[in-house]
Amino acid sequence: MYARIITSMNNLRLRTKLFLSFGCVALIPVLIVGVFLTSELRNMAMDNALKQITANVDRVKKRTGELLDVPLDIAYRLSNDSRLEEAANHRYVSVYDVVQAYWNYPDFREFVRLYREISSIRLYIDNPTVLDNWEFLQADETVTQEPWYRTALAQKGMVCWNYIRDNRDGRYYLSLIRKVNFFKQRTSGVLVVNVNTDRLNGILNQESFETLIVDENDNIVASNRTELLGQTLNDLNFKAESAAGPGFYDVSIDGKPFTMLIDDWQPGGSLNSLRIISIFSVESIVKEPNRIIMLASAVILSALIMAILLIYYFSRLLTGRMLQLSKHISKVGSGNLGATLVIDGKDEIGQLARQFNHMVRNINDLMSEVQESNRQKNAILLKQNEIKFKMMASQINPHFLFNALESIRMKAHVRGQADISQVVRLLGKMMRKNLEVGNRRISLQSELETVSCYLVIQKFRYDDRLAYELHIDPKANLVQIPPLIIQPLVENSVVHGLENRIDGGMVRVDIRIEDGLLKVQVSDNGAGISKTRMHEIRQMLESKDDYESNNIGMRNIHLRLKLTYGPECGLTLASQEGFGTQISFEIPLRSDSYV
Repeated sequence: MYARIITSMNNLRLRTKLFLSFGCVALIPVLIVGVFLTSELRNMAMDNALKQITANVDRVKKRTGELLDVPLDIAYRLSNDSRLEEAANHRYVSVYDVVQAYWNYPDFREFVRLYREISSIRLYIDNPTVLDNWEFLQADETVTQEPWYRTALAQKGMVCWNYIRDNRDGRYYLSLIRKVNFFKQRTSGVLVVNVNTDRLNGILNQESFETLIVDENDNIVASNRTELLGQTLNDLNFKAESAAGPGFYDVSIDGKPFTMLIDDWQPGGSLNSLRIISIFSVESIVKEPNRIIMLASAVILSALIMAILLIYYFSRLLTGRMLQLSKHISKVGSGNLGATLVIDGKDEIGQLARQFNHMVRNINDLMSEVQESNRQKNAILLKQNEIKFKMMASQINPHFLFNALESIRMKAHVRGQADISQVVRLLGKMMRKNLEVGNRRISLQSELETVSCYLVIQKFRYDDRLAYELHIDPKANLVQIPPLIIQPLVENSVVHGLENRIDGGMVRVDIRIEDGLLKVQVSDNGAGISKTRMHEIRQMLESKDDYESNNIGMRNIHLRLKLTYGPECGLTLASQEGFGTQISFEIPLRSDSYV
């Protein structure tokens, strides 16, 4: 990977490298720092805005809580007022009595006069003898079907906050709703205290960000934008990924990004909650940071343009001299060895010019030497070709040899010499296998066929002096091995172990699979090898020099095994003079090669 990068860089022009260097050293760091500072500046502005909006919401909650404490206190006092219980449950016999009772209970009007936090109070009761006025109202069927009314009756005096319509003036108010139990009369009514909307909006008007108070049904009950009163959140045409609970949310209003803070709140431990929502425009918050960023970007861009112009100027100075050097190199490349470059400086390019002139002189000096070397090389090649031609002329056509052996076999077979015929057939088969051997691997079974042919031929030659045994694990027959790595070992045991022994001997081949290895052992009970000769053989196997001896086949097998399967997979020899020799090797059962 690193080499490919270096190669790609070397293929670039010098001017391009200078610009890349400028980009890596100056442009990219400046851009990274600029992006980082820009991001941090925007984040700081957003963090400050979030802290401010959080403080605003806390302030709104505190001031609104103080306002809503008034209707809470009034509702508590009225729910324990025995005079209210008497006025609401008394059975009146005339209109005069009703009017007189209303005048005798002015508390509703006094609360409205004393506390500007509320706009009105009304009580819904089930008493057919009373008259509907602004304060005491009959709970008709329309009212009793309202969700807020049924919710209030279902609770045991808990407070609910709802944005409901007051039928008396047709306007909507944030209202405290509470069931009032009259224990003496064993009746109940529903108290409704309307919060002063102007005072509620006045609290929000002091906030710099757009702030809303929303009930549980998403009705906007107060806002510092009066045109939003009475609308719902869905009417604002904003989209939020999730705005289910308290927290900050990124929203889109009319396609523009906004940040919204939602805070749930249950005034006085009420049954339901109100939500304070504060919204600010992201664009307005980052407007000033963006202006600073644009100014800084203009300054940085001007500096970068000036730096690029300076790099362009200096790169032309460098590339002009390099181009002149390139032209002279091209002249030399085309055969003009008389080209000489004028040296015009002491910098690196001037040093290259001096080295170029020195190189041209050296090339002229070497030309004569090269011509003489080529003449000698051609003479050597001519001699080698002559030797190859003589070697090819001296080769015997193998097909002629096979045909001759087949003729001998047929003659022996016709004359009843079955053993001679069999030996000649095996000899031809063995020679054909040896000639067909290439670099490809063969199965162990194919190699053992060659071994069997060889042993049968040698058995014919030595008769009773030679005995052999083959002990082969059937599972090993299909293992792929390099050709001719067992037959030469068997041949070595017969020739060197038994040939000089008058009473002959035994050759044994053991092949088995064990521990993921193919284990091969060729042993004989022949003359054995002396310690001195064993030391010489082992040195010969490990030596890197070429040998011309009777053990060249064994060394060849040893090197092939190590090259194919690794340095630990060579031949292992064990011998005792007068008792025989064992040659063995182990190779892994794998299809890949060590090299």
